[in-house]
Amino acid sequence: MFDIASLRRFLDDSPTPHHVVASAARLLLDAGFTWFDEHSEFPDFSGAVVRGFVARDGAIIAFATSGRANDRFNVVGAHTDSPGLHLKPRPEGTASNFGTLDVEVYGSPLLNSWLDRDLDLAGHVVLKNGAHRLFRSNGPVARLPQLAIHLDRTVNENGLVLDKHAHLRPVWTTGNDDLTVRQWVAQATAVPSGEIATVHAQFVDSTPASLLGADGSLLASGRLDNQLSCWAAITSMLHIQGHSGVAVCALFDHEEIGSSSTTGAAGPLLEHVLERIAHALGKNRSEYLMMLPASACLSCDNAHAVHPNYPDRHDARHAPLINRGLALKVNSNQRYASSTASTVAFLNACEKARIEHQVFASRNNMPCGSTIGPITATRLGIDTVDVGVPQLSMHSAREVCGVSDALDLPKLITAFLRG
Repeated sequence: MFDIASLRRFLDDSPTPHHVVASAARLLLDAGFTWFDEHSEFPDFSGAVVRGFVARDGAIIAFATSGRANDRFNVVGAHTDSPGLHLKPRPEGTASNFGTLDVEVYGSPLLNSWLDRDLDLAGHVVLKNGAHRLFRSNGPVARLPQLAIHLDRTVNENGLVLDKHAHLRPVWTTGNDDLTVRQWVAQATAVPSGEIATVHAQFVDSTPASLLGADGSLLASGRLDNQLSCWAAITSMLHIQGHSGVAVCALFDHEEIGSSSTTGAAGPLLEHVLERIAHALGKNRSEYLMMLPASACLSCDNAHAVHPNYPDRHDARHAPLINRGLALKVNSNQRYASSTASTVAFLNACEKARIEHQVFASRNNMPCGSTIGPITATRLGIDTVDVGVPQLSMHSAREVCGVSDALDLPKLITAFLRG
């Protein structure tokens, strides 16, 4: 039911959050889900099993009502965005016979991982009539060349230092070529330049997702954080049946920059969709509010696996290993939303799915990241547990995780959504 080839296709087809939504929508539509207009009222769901979704820009929320009780929501959440390099609105420049592009650093990427890497350009345009078009180059169009060691003799001893403004200008043409990004995008989308209102573009690693290791036990790809969780959540929704409660998959944008947007977890999108579902089920506002404390949320975002060369960066008793099970993420300061009560739903799902789990907690002298979990719990008052696939090289242009862990995640989510 779940296979690594499907995950690799999803990753390769989804260079940006808008592409993630397109990939997810395609899978849902093929499985018979209905695409509901977020500007129109939901029809009456009473007495029927309804499978549908709404989408806005880089976010998508899918749901399936139950033929049994619809008195709570079982929500799985993830995010569609990844750290990287986005083009500025007027990016074109010239330097030393190169055509260059100015970028804006999005989130907190490992900047050195973008050097000497073949880069594709991907994104979307909004036309003057309001329509959207996705695009991705057919091959690499740019590169961030690193300074030769002959011109930086101490780089291996002192470490690489990159100026985020001066040293992150990819080259994409040579000579006197005055090609603009807008002209290039017009060609890529087959839309006349005059019809394009706005362009959003970002660089992505050109290398497809691939298996590695002598035993083929590892998966390497860009954007594993957190498109792996997006794939697992959507794939689980395709197979959900015989569940109790309303199964919901919420994939948000902008988690890497704080989630504060119309399509981020800190925005009202999920809250509004849940209330609209409750209304379509014939419930009033009071009944909807009573559903929330009876509900549960599984926040899925990758975890830090123990690095074989830096084991000292982990708490030895709370250090997840690759291909040894999914990680339960805990933090007393609520950087993760897992609590003693919410963890029960995770443990029960692991038992039903017959999969192992580990526990991740940061060292006291190591800052802890966060997820959509605490935000969702705060906005909706839903008991939330944070879990994730252990991985290496988080926020690199190319990350690594274990194959068996990746395949365990949709098993867990399916068991959780069934209630």
